[in-house]
Amino acid sequence: MEKIDDDDLKQQLMTQCHFESLFGPKLAQHAELLHFKTQEYIVENGIQPEYLFYLVKGKAKLYDSLANGKDTLIDFFTPPCFIGEMELLDAQSEPFSVQVIDDCYCLALPVRKYRSQLLSDPTFLQNVCIYLSHKNARNIKTASRNQGFTLSQRLAAFILLTAHNGYYNEKHTQVAEYLGVSYRHLLFVIADFVKAGYLQKDQRGYQIADQKALQRLAWEVNSSDN
Repeated sequence: MEKIDDDDLKQQLMTQCHFESLFGPKLAQHAELLHFKTQEYIVENGIQPEYLFYLVKGKAKLYDSLANGKDTLIDFFTPPCFIGEMELLDAQSEPFSVQVIDDCYCLALPVRKYRSQLLSDPTFLQNVCIYLSHKNARNIKTASRNQGFTLSQRLAAFILLTAHNGYYNEKHTQVAEYLGVSYRHLLFVIADFVKAGYLQKDQRGYQIADQKALQRLAWEVNSSDN
């Protein structure tokens, strides 16, 4: 994590995402601009975050590290969105891991310093309630997609979401669980994508060789989010 001391960039990002409208008067002005590189953790499993984050650029994934060493993929974060709001609202909440897929920029308020102000700010609390309701609706849609679309369609959308610098490298076991299919079925469809020329396997992983073809497959899935 790196703190970016660039007031012009911070103000630009705040303006783009209407950050100040999420809080009561002047509270947003105390936000810091933080940069996270690919593979870094914004939040680590079981460790209470020191900030309330608002993702303004980049992509990240949410997963749980189980006691048996297994990681379970839960969700994804794309801007603009809060990260760490559950831990702010409930200090006893057990944090899940949030790991960066593409370099992330977050506007962040230190929780220890501003917790009481945040929890007594009606504008912020109203916006968090709206955000959580939208997140819940999105999770319901994700579950319904597992029944309403083919694996090829859902996997194409998943690859486009999680790809970094044109490469797809997610663990097959996690992806199979997230998409609600067997490991064998997932490998079969990935092999079909390689055969069709959508993906090309090399030492770095799976390179996206035909992005337009994946976008055509994923179009209906992504349209259902709107």
